[in-house]
Amino acid sequence: MFKREDRKVARAKRHRRLRKRIAGTPDSPRLAVARSLKHIYAQVIDDQSRTTLAFASSLDPEIRAKAENGGNVEAARLVGKLIGERAQEKGIKRVVFDRGGNLYHGRVAAVAEGARESGLEF
Repeated sequence: MFKREDRKVARAKRHRRLRKRIAGTPDSPRLAVARSLKHIYAQVIDDQSRTTLAFASSLDPEIRAKAENGGNVEAARLVGKLIGERAQEKGIKRVVFDRGGNLYHGRVAAVAEGARESGLEF
C-alpha cells in the first residue's frame, strides 16, 4: 500500500517528466490543471513570455452558483467550459494540455472534456 508521501513524490516525478516535453508558446499555450481535495484550477499559460493568459477555478462565482461542491467531476467540467470560453475571448483556439502529473482520469479528464466542448483544440 502506498503512503501519501509516496503518491506525492510519484506525482511530482510524473509532472517533471511531462514538463520536459510540454511547453506553451504564443501560438499554442499550455492549459495547466491543478487540483486539491476541495477545488480544481485551470490556467492558460504562455511559457515563453511567462504570463498567464486566462484563469478559471471552482472558486469563481459563476461556477459556485451552478455546482454545490467544487471538488467533483461536475464542477471540473464547468471549469473546463469556463477556461475554454475565456481563452476564446483572448483569441486562443489551440492549447497543449498539461495534466500536472495527475492521471488523465476523473476530474482532470472532465476539465479537458469541458474545454473541448467550448471549442478549444488539443
